[in-house]
Amino acid sequence: MDNLDAARLQMAFTLIFHIVFACIGMVMPFFMIVAHKKWLNTRDLVYLKLTKSWQKGVAIFFVVGAVSGTALSFELGLLWPEFMEHAGPIIGMPFSLEGAAFFVEAIALGFYLYGWDKIPEKFHWFTGIIVGVSGVASGILVVSANAWMNAPTGFDYINGEFFNIDPVKAFLNPAWFTQALHMTLAAFTATGFAVAGIHAYQIFRRRHIVLHKKAFKIAITFGAVAAILQPISGDLSAKDIAERQPVKLAAMEAHYHTQKGAPLYIGGIVNNEKQEVTHKIEIPKALSFLAFGDFDAEVKGLNDFPEDEHPNVAIVHYAFQIMVGIGTLLLLAGLLFFTSLFKKSWWKSRKFWLLFALLAPLGFVALEAGWIVTEVGRQPWIIHKIMKTKDAVTPMPGMIYSFHLYVGLYTILTIAVTWLMGRQIKSLNHPNLS
Repeated sequence: MDNLDAARLQMAFTLIFHIVFACIGMVMPFFMIVAHKKWLNTRDLVYLKLTKSWQKGVAIFFVVGAVSGTALSFELGLLWPEFMEHAGPIIGMPFSLEGAAFFVEAIALGFYLYGWDKIPEKFHWFTGIIVGVSGVASGILVVSANAWMNAPTGFDYINGEFFNIDPVKAFLNPAWFTQALHMTLAAFTATGFAVAGIHAYQIFRRRHIVLHKKAFKIAITFGAVAAILQPISGDLSAKDIAERQPVKLAAMEAHYHTQKGAPLYIGGIVNNEKQEVTHKIEIPKALSFLAFGDFDAEVKGLNDFPEDEHPNVAIVHYAFQIMVGIGTLLLLAGLLFFTSLFKKSWWKSRKFWLLFALLAPLGFVALEAGWIVTEVGRQPWIIHKIMKTKDAVTPMPGMIYSFHLYVGLYTILTIAVTWLMGRQIKSLNHPNLS
């Protein structure tokens, strides 16, 4: 395996793990503060136990997210020194602000964890809000830096050199809003359904039903609302990609030939050699309308672009189909939940709880698929139309050993988190509510 492949695999592997830790760390504080507020309003000991259990989960994912995120920051310099040499001064601002947001989150979390019965109740609860808001801010700032790689702005590029750098313009690049919105909603959807699914499984097993129903309702409300809003952000993202990265759109839909009134493909098997998609469902003119708001608009095909600038079409297309398919399923599940609020008899059915238990991991599968679309779809560019990934990789040999080291580190982190969260779930089922 050469250095480029090893570096790509290492970055992909660590991002796949870190994104889960980071998203849970962003979203779970909001579950915690809702449960806490319900405790303050009702003095129901179930909500107190739920709050204290979720705060431990927040602490666990804060620590693990910090470790995995720090490792990722080292990777940028280790694997992609040419990229960092030029991009560092341009996108340094969002990374610096992310560090400040992380610092605020750490202080607020310290107040929250150790402030029980020591600081005023309202202020204590408010520190939980700061934890949640600063966590989301951290995520948005990092996504802004990634969005810059898809829509590089804030500099003049002349003869291979970067001049007239404007960090603010780079931060507020054309892709930052749509990508940050889509990612934030995806984090709430994935985490909401995952946490709700865990509690649904406990209800299905008839364990501490009262507590788990309260927990389920809090988590699934966030997840369902985000899932219902997600198609709106998806539409904004698709229109943005159609304008700025038409080759990525062509790969997402596996369209090889430019045409007006382009159809939308659902499913299908990609044959890159024959440049066709078989076993697909085809909706006439739908892609033209979704991308440009015009049923007869022209959509560029892959053949309009140099072959060496094509991403891996099969991977991008399948990942996109998985993301959209699961997103649609979770949207329907969200509507099902809100309908169940008016049909309380459904909550007595074990099938209802089994359904949501089975849905638990799907949000994160869709989240990972979405990141594959974003990152693989940009290839072969690390900075779109400016720098190719092969030109940014380190010349130092032996990156395969670094890859193995990071695989070991993230595997250990995953095992540790799984064990710790298993203990938390078991503690929730203990009859003592104090």
